[in-house]
Amino acid sequence: LYRRYGLWFRLRKLIIWLLGVYIAIPFLVKLCPAIQAKLVFLNFVRVPYFIDLKRPQDQGLNHTCNYYLQPEEDVTIGVWHTVPAALGKNARGKDQLWFEDALGSSHPVILYLHGNAGTRGGDHRVELYKVLSSLGYHVVTFDYRGWGDSIGSPSERGMTYDALHVFDWIKARSGDNPVYIWGHSLGTGVATNLVRRLCERETPPDALILESPFTNIREEARSHPFSIYRYFPGFDWFFLDPITTSGIKFANDENVKYISCSLLILHAEDDPVVPFHLGKKLYNIAATSRSFRDYKVQFVPFHTDLGYRHKYIYRSPELPRILREFLGKSEHERHH
Repeated sequence: LYRRYGLWFRLRKLIIWLLGVYIAIPFLVKLCPAIQAKLVFLNFVRVPYFIDLKRPQDQGLNHTCNYYLQPEEDVTIGVWHTVPAALGKNARGKDQLWFEDALGSSHPVILYLHGNAGTRGGDHRVELYKVLSSLGYHVVTFDYRGWGDSIGSPSERGMTYDALHVFDWIKARSGDNPVYIWGHSLGTGVATNLVRRLCERETPPDALILESPFTNIREEARSHPFSIYRYFPGFDWFFLDPITTSGIKFANDENVKYISCSLLILHAEDDPVVPFHLGKKLYNIAATSRSFRDYKVQFVPFHTDLGYRHKYIYRSPELPRILREFLGKSEHERHH
């Protein structure tokens, strides 16, 4: 009996301690909004850990060059440029100048904006670069300030400005070649911020592709399956308001009302990170927006049985056909 009582006492003590931590965390987040910002960005999570971002060839990207660009003073971002597979043999051993000149070759360019956590060398991201390269695209991607080996402090404004800088850098070298913007997960928020700004200055990209997008960061945080506090009293006040206070909105649902270029949304039904219904809701908003009246808006779902979840749509054997048909129509709109 004594042993059983001692075990119950220790268990009760542990339960009280865990309950205290559970209740304390919302107050800590409310008092320190920077904590919530870090949880949105997850830029401190570098996966895979032991890769050298200066050597993309270590990840099997043998026709990729590593650059460093400077969007602002005290900000340096690491960039990877993968040329189309057709240029692969010529690319080996070439310097940065050769790669920059190659952007002017007769191949379209995709600017890829990755999601939170990890780096431009993340496994699923590398696999997508390989797929897009095999389809004849240049792929330019980078780590936002504060991610990977990029220098600076992360913020929504800063991430958007980094993307704008890279887009302008590409356009200065790509001539009349089409430039498409592809955003994934949190990167869809950066992508719509960027494209809205480009449309407002009347230099839109040739198309926008959103993979696993959400409507806005508040709805995503509320719907996130890992949010153990979603039913906590005052959830919005404790957790969502600090995100807004930190200047983080990623308002895809507002941005699409000001975007005028073709839009393709890709979303897996079994996505455990960004719920499928948020991607569908964003499509419905875009499809009825006046800004898209002269452009194609397409939503492509991937059935749960395929198992593509949040980051494996690149595995779809249908993806080449989807891109060829969609971007081919975008080119037709561009010339008419």
